[in-house]
Amino acid sequence: MNSKILLSLIAATFLSSGYAVAGVHSPKPTITEKRPIIPQVVQPKWREFTAPDGHFTVLMPGMPKRKTQIQKTYMGEIKLEIFLIQPPEQEAAYIVTYNEFPHSYVQMNSPQKIMDEAQYVELTTTKSRLLNQRNIRSSNFHPGKEIEYVNAIGKVTKTRMFIAHNRLYKVMAITSKKQHETLNKTITGYLNSFNLVVRP
Repeated sequence: MNSKILLSLIAATFLSSGYAVAGVHSPKPTITEKRPIIPQVVQPKWREFTAPDGHFTVLMPGMPKRKTQIQKTYMGEIKLEIFLIQPPEQEAAYIVTYNEFPHSYVQMNSPQKIMDEAQYVELTTTKSRLLNQRNIRSSNFHPGKEIEYVNAIGKVTKTRMFIAHNRLYKVMAITSKKQHETLNKTITGYLNSFNLVVRP
């Protein structure tokens, strides 16, 4: 497995790892019992985002930032595309990434093997504990896998990966521990909205 690509993908995933935590500020000092801070979740406007090459669509809370990385590997240069958005109203990040492999590489490795190795690198690189995993398929039957894991500081990541068009696609949502339960339905809706478009 091309670990450099996957390591780069993981690094990109955590570009926005410093989430702001809501705080309470009193205009003047008072002697009152401190109450626990409950983060307020404000839902931004969600809209359908279509990849520039038209190969996938997904609902995102605004227009994501796009970043392209070129990785030199034994297979030659491989391009990693990253689409990321972190709504200021939430302690969360929503990310879609993909990298394209040479056709020969995909032919020599099963989709399951590619995704299993991607999972291993993702968990070991982030020093995370796996919570759940299951095999899935896209709406047009491309093989996929869903994993959920938590890292040492409590950030929870839910990832769906698919193999299609000689590419490894990843749809990811990262949340703080405090907002994980609150945003659970939102994250499920986001992941369910991802749609791979079949080439004609």
